[in-house]
Amino acid sequence: MSLPRIGVYPGTFDPVTNGHLDIIGRATDIVDKLIVAVSINTDKNPMFSATERVKMLHQEIELLDLPVNSSIEVMLFESLLVDFVKSVGAYIIIRGLRAVSDFEYEFQMASMNARLDPKIETVFLMASDQYQFISSRFVKEIARLGGDIGYFVTPGVKKSLDSHLLGKIKAR
Repeated sequence: MSLPRIGVYPGTFDPVTNGHLDIIGRATDIVDKLIVAVSINTDKNPMFSATERVKMLHQEIELLDLPVNSSIEVMLFESLLVDFVKSVGAYIIIRGLRAVSDFEYEFQMASMNARLDPKIETVFLMASDQYQFISSRFVKEIARLGGDIGYFVTPGVKKSLDSHLLGKIKAR
């Protein structure tokens, strides 16, 4: 009997985009269980709290059209990624690549992780054509400036962004 293929898809997901959801859906085809690992990295100064990001991911994953046997769990982490991966019994890190510019950084990260634990493999999934240009950073910037983000995120995430930005305006 072989070990279950447990994969970890890490990120800040601030906010979760259609590109992230595409990678999540496709990753379930290559692992038996996918753990979407939400980083508590406060150095990135996230717009949403870690708890809000986890809640958004839960809501959006429930809406995905996934095979019945898909197993996805959303968890927070604040440690070295390889330590988290080992702590959940995984040995695969899933990373999405949007463009060639992502590759250099991701390659360095995969190399560092391999040095820290050679048993952990990094698997790169290319973003689907329609999502290659989407980034959470751009989505937040467009939303802040009043642009239409409907193509980049789900209606639920758009509502969360709108509410969050409206709350900031009222707080001024």
